[in-house]
Amino acid sequence: MSDTSKTETRRDLKKRAAGKDRKKKLEKKGTTPAFPIHPKS
Repeated sequence: MSDTSKTETRRDLKKRAAGKDRKKKLEKKGTTPAFPIHPKS
């Protein structure tokens, strides 16, 4: 296995893993902030 292919594989893995924590959090919580639909008027 060449050094180049090792490097490119590592780079692909890093790219795929990038932002994984942030994406998981958004998946759970959603991107839209909660806001009152029927405020007490």
